[in-house]
Amino acid sequence: MKAAPESQKRLLDLAELDSVIDRLAHRRRTLPELAEIDEQTKRFAKLATEVIEAETEAGDLAREQSKAESDVDTVRTRADRDQKRLDSGAVTSPKDLASLQSEITSLHRRQGDLEEVVLEIMERREAADAKAGDLVAQRDKLAAGRAAAEDKRDASFTEIDKEAADVRSRREGVAGDIPADLLALYGKLRDQYGVAAAMLHGGRCQGCKVSLSIAEMNRIKAAPHDEVLRCEECRRILVRTPESGL
Repeated sequence: MKAAPESQKRLLDLAELDSVIDRLAHRRRTLPELAEIDEQTKRFAKLATEVIEAETEAGDLAREQSKAESDVDTVRTRADRDQKRLDSGAVTSPKDLASLQSEITSLHRRQGDLEEVVLEIMERREAADAKAGDLVAQRDKLAAGRAAAEDKRDASFTEIDKEAADVRSRREGVAGDIPADLLALYGKLRDQYGVAAAMLHGGRCQGCKVSLSIAEMNRIKAAPHDEVLRCEECRRILVRTPESGL
């Protein structure tokens, strides 16, 4: 392939701009905020599950407490009714009186037992409510931290994307100075090697950093100035400059 030396040298400008674009893309992919957001998202999902479990437990205990309190009210109502019946003097049979008094005593004992159950449930519910509240606070704090990290990420994205757009615009100008066939070769090699063109500097390819042999240097010296050369080692386009050592 033939191309004017000036066009070949423009490949070095193009390669430098592509290198900047690659660095910006890598920076965008590896922002610290991305790892932070990912970690926070995982922790948030775990906390969200724990919040649901804690709130479910607290809700179950609230229903259990309500039922236990209803049982206490039922027993208390029945005991009050029996006590009024006893106090009214309507029951005169010694046997019936003894039975009624025994039932009242049993109901009071049952009421006491149920009230102990209510207290025990209340203590468990209080602990469950406190746990749920603590988990909700942790979740909300984590959500705020994640939102802050996302804002920082978005600001970095905007800055990087603006810089990348500027570099791409400059790249279009440089690419316009390069013949289509040479640009196509450059693009093919870039896809293969990442860096498609390198300077020959002091007898060394700046792409693979390998020093060329005397025979290879002699071959390059003998090549026409418009000949597009390739490094024998890394196969990148080898661009000659006054610093090439020829």
